[in-house]
Amino acid sequence: MKTTVDARGLACPQPVLLAKKAIAENEEVIVLVDNEIAVENIRRLAVKTACGFSVTEKEGGVREIGLVRIGATGQAPVDAGAVAAELTCAIVPEKETGPIVVVLSDNRMGRGDDVLGDVLIRAFIHTLAQLKPLPATIICYNAGVKLAVKDSTVLDDLQQLAKAGVDILVCGTCVNYFGLGDQIAAGRISNMYDILETMAGAARLVRP
Repeated sequence: MKTTVDARGLACPQPVLLAKKAIAENEEVIVLVDNEIAVENIRRLAVKTACGFSVTEKEGGVREIGLVRIGATGQAPVDAGAVAAELTCAIVPEKETGPIVVVLSDNRMGRGDDVLGDVLIRAFIHTLAQLKPLPATIICYNAGVKLAVKDSTVLDDLQQLAKAGVDILVCGTCVNYFGLGDQIAAGRISNMYDILETMAGAARLVRP
């Protein structure tokens, strides 16, 4: 089955997430994008999923990306050597078993421009829902507790993660410091002992 995904105008990581979902459900996918970052992200997705990849320049800066699953009817032969060479760069050591814990210590991601930091943290938390396996716990402390308030731009994503079974710990001391006691709408108020115990028991800590 063949389908087309129009990802023009969408910010990272939406184009690659849409492409990933489409190729999982279809043998052949055409993805329309309008920036080079999206092209490279989807190119890496093709390598990781061993899909055939092609890109064609269209008018107005649009790129038409073709993805074909291995084994799909009419697929061009894949250069296994080239794929293996690219995959060599992506090989990581076998991961230790145990929970993944995500630590959010700020309501922005990175340092520099605050507007960009807002965009990045929204993209990061939205993308967490695509992580397999999902993190066992998300810890919010310091300004990170502001992500869990009622008017937070990432509230819907946090609530969806909670519904999926992710435990969201919100630092009680930080909530009181910022005067947010009646505004927390995602997760549960926690304490430093629980936070430390969770971090100490994690196989991997992820800090954006």
